[in-house]
Amino acid sequence: MKTRLPVILLASMLLIGCSNSGPEGTEESQPGQVQLDEGGSEEQETAAQPVEAESLAENLKIPWSINKINDLFYISERLGSIIRMEDGQQTRQEVSLEKPLADAAEAGLLGFVLVPGETDRAFAYYTYQDNGQFNRIVELKLTGDVWKETRLILDKIPSGNVHHGGRLRIGPDGKLYATAGDAAVPENAQNLNSLGGKILRLNLDGSVPADNPFRDSYVYSYGHRNPQGLAWDEDGTMYASEHGPSAHDEINVIEPGKNYGWPEITGDEKKEGMVTPLFQSGEDTWAPSGIAVHEGKLYVATLRGNAVREFDPATKETRAAVTGFGRIRDVWIEGHDLYFVSNNTDGRGNPAGDDDKLYRIKLK
Repeated sequence: MKTRLPVILLASMLLIGCSNSGPEGTEESQPGQVQLDEGGSEEQETAAQPVEAESLAENLKIPWSINKINDLFYISERLGSIIRMEDGQQTRQEVSLEKPLADAAEAGLLGFVLVPGETDRAFAYYTYQDNGQFNRIVELKLTGDVWKETRLILDKIPSGNVHHGGRLRIGPDGKLYATAGDAAVPENAQNLNSLGGKILRLNLDGSVPADNPFRDSYVYSYGHRNPQGLAWDEDGTMYASEHGPSAHDEINVIEPGKNYGWPEITGDEKKEGMVTPLFQSGEDTWAPSGIAVHEGKLYVATLRGNAVREFDPATKETRAAVTGFGRIRDVWIEGHDLYFVSNNTDGRGNPAGDDDKLYRIKLK
């Protein structure tokens, strides 16, 4: 059933404090408005202005990724299922995988993206146990109400107790992109022979694109800690979100072959040959996840930040645009509609009886 309820959109200014991070990079920070300068961040919160939010789906089980084509939604759930939602009807579909899902923190069925132009084939990213713990990217085929793993795309992406990465997106170039965490082994991020701590780029058949920046390598960029969001703006600029250590979460402009510094630099630190972030959270914590772009601004789901946070690359300002729903895992924008999923059932939130939910608001 669809329900409408107030969303908190921010509009004037108050000062908020800072907090330290947990394993995911962040778990309990306050929403606010931030303006960054070259020395770090100063975060301010603004007074609330209610608008309408529509609840489109409820009782989701640790939702992770939103996909939408026309009026049809597919939402991945970390426990190993897909929610299909169309015309107000919600169905939980089974996912049949070749390997058993891992039950480590932050692990499970993560990224999910439809094959372009299709509604019954998709790529998925999941963490599994089989003589060790790893992540893999596979193709799924929908038959009836069961998504079945039909093809292995890429295997043995490093996995650990945390930091699995997991976001999948099809880029404007038609390639498949994946974020891979450092598996809580920081040195993975600087090792070009490891897939951990990287953004990966693949052909849809699983082969290495000939124009990747490193010969015969899936690595597109490196030096990442735990990237969980990918998006492109109208001009093709690529952005990624990343969980930092003890705050210092990042929003980066991603360019092929570049080194984003982890663990050598964090926050606004600089080192020759390494890229400092477009935005970073300073001593506060966002725990940024999924990203979408609308009219030149980035809208980023934040977990510990408990908000959808807006970033303006032109002015270098950021603010909490939507609050009041707890932890937010992913966002999707179509036209002037912003969709997002809460993530209060992941063991780190405070779920209500019908959490988690898919919501929609109108962007002005």
